[in-house]
Amino acid sequence: MADELIGVTGATGAVGGRVARRLADHRIEQRLLVRDEAGAPSLEHAQVGGFGGYDDPDGFGRALDGVGTLLFVSAAEDPARVLLHQKAIDAAVAAGVRRIVYTSFVNAAPDATFTFARDHFHTEEHIKASGAAWTFLRHNLYIDFVPLLCPADGVIRGPAGDGRVAAVSRDDIADVAVAVLTGTEHDGETYDITGIEAFTLTEAAAELSRATGRRIAFEDETIEEAFASRRPTGEPDYVVEGWVTTYTAIAAGDLETISDCVERFLDREPQRLGDWLRANPESYRHLLHTA
Repeated sequence: MADELIGVTGATGAVGGRVARRLADHRIEQRLLVRDEAGAPSLEHAQVGGFGGYDDPDGFGRALDGVGTLLFVSAAEDPARVLLHQKAIDAAVAAGVRRIVYTSFVNAAPDATFTFARDHFHTEEHIKASGAAWTFLRHNLYIDFVPLLCPADGVIRGPAGDGRVAAVSRDDIADVAVAVLTGTEHDGETYDITGIEAFTLTEAAAELSRATGRRIAFEDETIEEAFASRRPTGEPDYVVEGWVTTYTAIAAGDLETISDCVERFLDREPQRLGDWLRANPESYRHLLHTA
């Protein structure tokens, strides 16, 4: 129900933190579920519940005492992410959580091109089988992430071709999440949360060029080149594969569909990339260098 205690995971993070601040602004009672209690934001109408992470189901269950609705923000990428999610979901239901609102990803499927989206599918299936009411917020790639696709040399590289991505800001995701958490009649619904425009990475580079005042370009790599250019980072193979398949999912058209979710819930348009860049100059500070 809309008037029961809401638990917010990831309250020290980018999405969960935004949701927590918005709930506080609306004077809604919540519990901030964090691993570092000292690092939790200080918000009115907010309790703090500490636990050891999703691999600490006992601690998670204790922190959830009295919580009826849970915003379940997905864990960071991990080879065991699905298992971590399953443990947390089971602990939440055992603790009496009646409704789970889960942050998923568009086109989550067992064979999704974007490999990290496969974890979201399996998590969704476990939530469906848990007995709790559920709502899935399947968001697109973060607009906030677009400047990070471009290193300091000013060239975005990846096997995305002319594919398009309907990226959405984390602010818009948080606003929709608050509407769902505090509303009714969302049980059993899956909402795609996207931007209002689907752009190519060439077009993204042009927006970055306008914002930075320097030439930013997109270079289409082959899949083999993409893996070869990223392996020297030393990241595990599953991380490198996730990075590369972000681009191949764009090329495949998996991220191009535009939904009206933000407009329906918030009665306004989602943020556009160019507007977002102008409002967030710190996002491309790494590109503001002189040769």
